[in-house]
Amino acid sequence: MSRKKDRFVKPPGDNGVSRRDFLRGAGVAVSGSLVAVETAQAKSAAGAATPILGPGKVPITLRINGKPQKLELEPRVTLLDALRNHLDLTGAKKVCDRGTCGACTVTLDGNPVYACSVLAIEAQGRSIQTIESLSVNGKLHPVSAAFVDHDAQQCGFCTPGFVMAVKAFLDHNPNPTMQSVEKGLGGNLCRCGTYVGIRKAALQAANSMKGGTPNA
Repeated sequence: MSRKKDRFVKPPGDNGVSRRDFLRGAGVAVSGSLVAVETAQAKSAAGAATPILGPGKVPITLRINGKPQKLELEPRVTLLDALRNHLDLTGAKKVCDRGTCGACTVTLDGNPVYACSVLAIEAQGRSIQTIESLSVNGKLHPVSAAFVDHDAQQCGFCTPGFVMAVKAFLDHNPNPTMQSVEKGLGGNLCRCGTYVGIRKAALQAANSMKGGTPNA
């Protein structure tokens, strides 16, 4: 399922909610939307032609890292599986596959989403960015470079998702504080516990990317 709102939070003082709180609320909204869909389908049963896709493969086009990719997929295939299994873009990791850990984070129209919780067919017409696009001619993106500088990775499974989440967060919050970084990245988990390094890396990357002055 796709998300209709940013997973970001406003900096402390703006009465924002964490991404994890938002995702919990999104579950209620999705349940309501499913009821609405069922009602609409019941009303259209009398004759209106509603296109039905699947269960077999259907042609879709995804715009990934600035390039269109044509695929034939079953409507049930997630964006994560489309990336990894059909396009060989394996940067986004399949860890929990339940939309809780953030290891599969990519961006849709600049906003971070869990790729395991978005259907590929629903991502059509949107700009998808994966971690593979961040390195240009062998040069690391400022976020990736900052992760190296601050040893913000150990096993590495959470790292691609964190890098994408940090980049998306900084695109919206170019002058973060340590507190806002901690809250803004609340939707990603690191089982190795490298949170201190990740937060310091985010502050360094903010300074490199946007000329912001990080405040501890």
